[in-house]
Amino acid sequence: MVRRFSTAAPENAKAILGEKLKFPSGKTAQNRFLKAALTEMLSTFEPSKPELNGIPTQQIINAYDKWGNGKFGVILTGNVQVSPVHLEAPGNAIIFKEGETSARREAFKNWAKVIKQDGALAVAQLSHGGRQTPITVNKTPFSASDVQLAKEVRFIGFGKPIPLTVEQIKTEVIDRFVYAAKYAYETGFDGVQLHGAHGYLLAQFTSPTTNKRTDKYGGSVANRQRIILEIYEAIRKEIPASTGFLVGLKTNSVEFQTEGTTVDDAVEMCRAYEKIGFDFVELSGGTYEQLAFQHIRDSTRQREAFFLEFAEKIRPVFKNTVVYLTGGFRTVNAMVEAVTSGATQGIGLGRPITAEPDLPKKILFGSVSSAVYDALDQNNFSVSLLASNTQIEQMGRNSLKEANNEVTYGLSDFSDEETVKRFGKAIEGFIELTKTQASQGVAIPAVITFEGVKV
Repeated sequence: MVRRFSTAAPENAKAILGEKLKFPSGKTAQNRFLKAALTEMLSTFEPSKPELNGIPTQQIINAYDKWGNGKFGVILTGNVQVSPVHLEAPGNAIIFKEGETSARREAFKNWAKVIKQDGALAVAQLSHGGRQTPITVNKTPFSASDVQLAKEVRFIGFGKPIPLTVEQIKTEVIDRFVYAAKYAYETGFDGVQLHGAHGYLLAQFTSPTTNKRTDKYGGSVANRQRIILEIYEAIRKEIPASTGFLVGLKTNSVEFQTEGTTVDDAVEMCRAYEKIGFDFVELSGGTYEQLAFQHIRDSTRQREAFFLEFAEKIRPVFKNTVVYLTGGFRTVNAMVEAVTSGATQGIGLGRPITAEPDLPKKILFGSVSSAVYDALDQNNFSVSLLASNTQIEQMGRNSLKEANNEVTYGLSDFSDEETVKRFGKAIEGFIELTKTQASQGVAIPAVITFEGVKV
């Protein structure tokens, strides 16, 4: 029996969280819940055959088969890369012209189809790793400037980036995002989200920490965000808003580091996003250098959402663009309060819905008032991320039909202290394996294959 955070849901929870959200381009989400983007690292990856990398596997289809029956309003995919040599991690899904095959196209069609089973809108998150591409994938990645990321992730560092020329910004970034958006449209997705947060390429342009340019893409806030606006406009030339196809953006509300994007910067940028016509903006925060997926202040801990205080300052900018807030929500009370206070319109869920893929359905049906309790170290984001990746891998082992229509079948219960202890041992073995792989310069997807325990 899983443990849950102790709380009672307010009587108006179903009415508030179940309310539909209408987007400027015409589509409607069936409720306020957003399945946030979570890296799967389960697509094909073969270094010797890069043209075949990034095809969504049956494991990904199986995982989204569960979320596709969870009664979300919108379901985001994890990082879908637009460049085959600029990845968040080996095993990312990729859309790129050089790798076009009937198998890739069919896989993306199947992905969109399972997402939309019970009414959710399927949205592909499009991203470019930029300087955050592991050195085992690319030793000289593109970025806004040549500011190197002086950090290791899973014992793997990052190469010295090459600043993109103005021409390359068009051919290697804008054109690739447009191609991927058209591909998503053609394969049945309802929209795309540009990943402009967490230190990936688009955020490398918007942040003064990584953007030292002196041309039209550097300096002022307007110049630093120019690339995002140009991508939006280029997509809309190919896929007009009249089609109903959504174009959203994930953006940082704050970066928590010297010279990083401030809340004032975020407010100014969001005014432009509202004006140009983005369908939705998902507010987040942090970078690889300063992770923010934990509580920085006691005030946000009490109200659960990591970026709530910043969202309250940014939210008034938006009149038509729908706002989602992701990170930290665990109880229905906090979700309802965030909506009724006006801080956000939509509730993004990440970590809780790998433990419970149908959490929105249970909340809307009134059977639960909170997420499954997490007995892992809440101040260790790396452990929490590994646990989430592990549960996604477990979700991918079988389809919903094979799991007798039980979406939590085979998922490890991390509310159980003994399971957490066993997982700790598995992490120790994983660390030794990744150290060895890193020392050998091996680039392979890094997911712990852990025991599957019926919840």
